[in-house]
Amino acid sequence: MLSPCSLLCRLATLLCVWALCQAQLDTKLPPGTPIIQLRLAGDKHKHYEGRVEVNYNGEWGTVCDDDFSIHAANVVCRELGYVEAVSWSPSSKYGKGEGRIWLDNVHCSGLERTLAQCESNGFGVSDCKHSEDVGVVCSQRRIPGFKFISTLTDNVESLNVQVEDVRIRAISSQRKRVPMTEGYLEVKDGGKWRQICDLEWTEMNSRVICGMYGFPGEKRYNTKVYKFAWRRKKNYWGFGVNCTGNEASLHGCKLGHKVELRRNATCDKGLPVVVNCVPGRAFAPSHAQGFSKAYKVEQPLVRLRGGANIGEGRVEVLKNGEWGTVCDDSWNLKAATVVCRELGFGSAKEALAGGKLGQGMGPVHMNEVKCSGFEKSLTECYFNRDALGCSHEEDAAVRCNVPAMGFQNRLRLSGGRNPFEGRVEVLAEKNGSLVWGTVCSDSWGTIEATVVCRQLGLGFANNAFQETWYWPGDVSADDVVMSGVRCSGTEMTLAQCLHHGKHLDCPRGGGRFAAGVSCSETAPDLVLNAQVVEHTTYLEDRPMYILQCANEEHCLSSSAAAATSSSYRRLLRFSSQIHNNGLTDFRPRAAHHSWIWHECHRHYHSMEVFTHYDLLSLNGTKVAEGHKASFCLEDTQCEEGIEKRYECANFGQQGITVGCWDTYRHDIDCQWIDVTDVVPGDYIFQVVINPNFEVAESDYTNNVMKCRCRYDGHRIWMYNCYIGERPELTGYNIIECDGHSSCSKPFCLWMTTFRRGLNSQKINA
Repeated sequence: MLSPCSLLCRLATLLCVWALCQAQLDTKLPPGTPIIQLRLAGDKHKHYEGRVEVNYNGEWGTVCDDDFSIHAANVVCRELGYVEAVSWSPSSKYGKGEGRIWLDNVHCSGLERTLAQCESNGFGVSDCKHSEDVGVVCSQRRIPGFKFISTLTDNVESLNVQVEDVRIRAISSQRKRVPMTEGYLEVKDGGKWRQICDLEWTEMNSRVICGMYGFPGEKRYNTKVYKFAWRRKKNYWGFGVNCTGNEASLHGCKLGHKVELRRNATCDKGLPVVVNCVPGRAFAPSHAQGFSKAYKVEQPLVRLRGGANIGEGRVEVLKNGEWGTVCDDSWNLKAATVVCRELGFGSAKEALAGGKLGQGMGPVHMNEVKCSGFEKSLTECYFNRDALGCSHEEDAAVRCNVPAMGFQNRLRLSGGRNPFEGRVEVLAEKNGSLVWGTVCSDSWGTIEATVVCRQLGLGFANNAFQETWYWPGDVSADDVVMSGVRCSGTEMTLAQCLHHGKHLDCPRGGGRFAAGVSCSETAPDLVLNAQVVEHTTYLEDRPMYILQCANEEHCLSSSAAAATSSSYRRLLRFSSQIHNNGLTDFRPRAAHHSWIWHECHRHYHSMEVFTHYDLLSLNGTKVAEGHKASFCLEDTQCEEGIEKRYECANFGQQGITVGCWDTYRHDIDCQWIDVTDVVPGDYIFQVVINPNFEVAESDYTNNVMKCRCRYDGHRIWMYNCYIGERPELTGYNIIECDGHSSCSKPFCLWMTTFRRGLNSQKINA
């Protein structure tokens, strides 16, 4: 039963929408009102924002920010078909326009139907410069039933048709194909789906449509099939479409010529438009095994990191064998779309700036990037090689359009307090029919939970649960339909992970022991400072009698158990500085009350294993090891403007704040590897943070640091330290060509993981 208050709120909302629709239907303006057309232009990151430009007397110009207000912004957005304005920006935030400044000192009440009705100095009367051009951000919600009205005689920019108002309708023989890549293009107008005449249709138009639906390219189709396939009555749309091909969506295209509607004689020399899109490699269907391949970007020059969902992340490029980021100066939808298409996705939904998807490490390789939109790779775009001064706070990121795969229809969370948590239930085939069932929680962990959250579009995994009795799911779905699940973390769906198939093995059964997850839109991201490790490494011979506490905490090699108190251990010491570059604070998974007290050192451990330290032979065999429990996770130091939040003193809260770092100095216990039994030679020194994936992060690939190491029996040298995978060590063949790095052959990336109680193993990613 709705309360009177909520009923009134809903009624008010309906009245507002009705008023907007009525205003749209009433197209007549008071006599003498100037006829104008609006568009959003400039260096915009989304199609519903940009510099306000006005077409008056056949000439485009801008609007000055003097006296501009949110009321004027509302008028602009409604005139463009959006429900309202979210904000407005002065001082040419979206770049300086060109030509006339048509309006200045604009005063609107917010009720005007066009910006031309607002008070102003008059058209062309202004003392402003283009550095004062105003911009707006509109709501993504469209006015229901809004129809673009051509008030100018020429072709008009900004075709106001949303993705929801366009569809690709497959013929009967291809309707079960996933993803749907081919079919008739239809536009919804006046509540009816209408076709577009193909007489003026171009490949550039198809390119834009395919990009909107998550496909990087388009190709020709078999015209004979569609000539015979069309049996129904044609219902054509009244306009053509004219795209240049580098628009991120249909919103950026122009209206084509008006089509004369003559019932059955409409487009009598043509046919309805058909588009045929080319899916990216990760989404291409395999007739034998379906979508069996895990999601993995197979481009060596550009990659995305830190994104919660497929097709989004911080942009990183490879140059001279080193991964680096892209500065957000001049970053826009054209450049973002080049990245998306290069990686096998469609056009860009958003070009994100300001490190919105986390900050990277290492160099900033590109700045002031300018793309035409047709480049095959971001590395082909112009960029300023001499521009300096960009920090990782300005790292650019993208969100791409991805194909509709229907993955969310085969998985659900049940019983949770909110949509981001619950028992995992899978749609599986059983006795010839599809039924919902649970997932066995044996070996269930954060990596598996990450795949679930990604498949559902819910972001990152926050926790993985092996008991879910407190989340009462559907009783009919209690039976286990999936067991033995082991994921590498790169899969698009849970079904792509290793599992037992039809031969289930789950001793504890489902029900209260079914697997569960909680998801989050943001996550921390820990990265070790490799330079600090390289610069602080040294050897120390330490007597056994002062290493008793360290021995109790298993920080020495196994031979120490038989060592006398007067003997010495040789320790490879170093400092570690661990940064949180994510979007959420890093917190121990265990609650305060469950931390483990260690009497010898007189402190609590919030994570029993926070880091692994290993000395490996050149072929990867472990010759010495160490580990560090997180007895104190705190903010040792932070970037300017960020306050410390975590301090270990007095049994305080532990964690690492975003933008801060925790330093474990070389002179504290267990900050070493015991190399007493190691013979002289060349080795690889490796540090792994959060090795058991106990705490969820946005990117685990940067949790590993490796260095080359030479030990002569008396001294040790540490050099060539790097984070994550190193291109020349993972199958890349780097070639320098006109200042751009390129690769001559594909690579196979192996992910080293340390799983619950198991030895190190390699999983093909």
